Amino acid sequence: MISWLLKQPDKDEQIPPEKIAKTYRWHQLGVLLATCIGYIGYYIIRLVFTAEQNDIMKAYHFTTANVGLILSCFGIGYGVAKLFMGVLADKCDANRYLMVGLLLSAFINIFLGSTRNLYIMMALMFIMAITQGMGAAACQKMIQFWWGPRMRGTMYSIWSSAHNAGSFICVAIVQLAVFLFSGSIAAVFYTASAVSFVLCILILVLGADRPKAVGLPDIATYTDDRVILNDGQISTSDQTDLNVGQIFIKYILKNKLVWAVTLTSMSLYLVRYGIQSWIPAYLVQNKGLDPTNAKWLIGIFELASVPGVIIMGAISDALKGRRALVSIFCVLGTLICLTIYFFNNNHTLIIVALIIMGNLIYAPLTLVGLMINEVVPKFAVGASTGFMGFFQYIFGESLATALIGILVAKFGWLASNTVLYGASILALVFLLYTAVSETKMQKKSQINL
Repeated sequence: MISWLLKQPDKDEQIPPEKIAKTYRWHQLGVLLATCIGYIGYYIIRLVFTAEQNDIMKAYHFTTANVGLILSCFGIGYGVAKLFMGVLADKCDANRYLMVGLLLSAFINIFLGSTRNLYIMMALMFIMAITQGMGAAACQKMIQFWWGPRMRGTMYSIWSSAHNAGSFICVAIVQLAVFLFSGSIAAVFYTASAVSFVLCILILVLGADRPKAVGLPDIATYTDDRVILNDGQISTSDQTDLNVGQIFIKYILKNKLVWAVTLTSMSLYLVRYGIQSWIPAYLVQNKGLDPTNAKWLIGIFELASVPGVIIMGAISDALKGRRALVSIFCVLGTLICLTIYFFNNNHTLIIVALIIMGNLIYAPLTLVGLMINEVVPKFAVGASTGFMGFFQYIFGESLATALIGILVAKFGWLASNTVLYGASILALVFLLYTAVSETKMQKKSQINL
């Protein structure tokens, strides 16, 4: 099993030159479908508990603090897992790695739906978080391996939008399972796992690890793809003789831009989960929305962001990779939407602000995920993804779940609003630094050519 999961050697038999372009396009389509389908599956599993939080609180007699603790266990576990599982992804076949993570997550989800014990649920959420940590690193590696810079922002945005679609599909599956199984909470979890098992098969059939593993030239050769490092040097290699520790120290810990992008993402994750994780509770308790309608708004918040994320990714490609500049405008818009969401009681305006905010939050979140991969060599993509993920979930999501749950229980929802405003402003500061650094790096790279 372990040898099957590890990175496969380059294929000896090469694709004939006249067939390379066509074969590349077919594999790119397959990889795009595999990463999108895979990440939809990951989010179907991940958000079942969030979508069912009101029913779980009622049936299991949990408080918002209890729910926040369970969600924070996922955040803490996922943050740790992304660091280590991201590094491990650099040594594995990315497509198979993606499938195994989803398969294990779906199995654990079955056990999660079979217990009402708070502490067992916390433990299961932590374990599931570890398997979920395999998904993003694998997908981001595949995108870096299969697309050059002229299309990478668009393709990355399409893939990233898959989790938004997955969130909506999760809510749809929850509602369907509730209808079919007379409101059984356990059946909701089982149904989500069954769907994900099917998606695992599609991942294996459609995806591929990297071009050389299927007899194609690597993307650097095919598109003249270049990575501009922190010192302005150029990297084109997707392999290295450096060990994991050497890669991590040289290309992650000593890279100032990696730190800036990571702290940006951490702040944006606090905003994302501070909104998403509490949509049902916030809108029912503070704005008087119907619980069923509030539950659907989780999916609407996610799904409505898809076109905006893809458009912003394409704009960043058109601006020759100025991802930070695009992100700055999105965060400024987010601050406006937060004000409407927090201080307006008109249900229509709240829903409109939530839909717009979904686009404005997820676009920079998508772009910083791409930025962190574009400032390290391809053989360090998994490590950079994992490093950023550690901060996203250990500090970003855990603060947005456990801390906000405790603050709301003690001080009310105004405390949550203050935290989210502060996180948005912090993200803006780091994005300004990153935007300036992007310009300097481009100038250095021109000198070094």
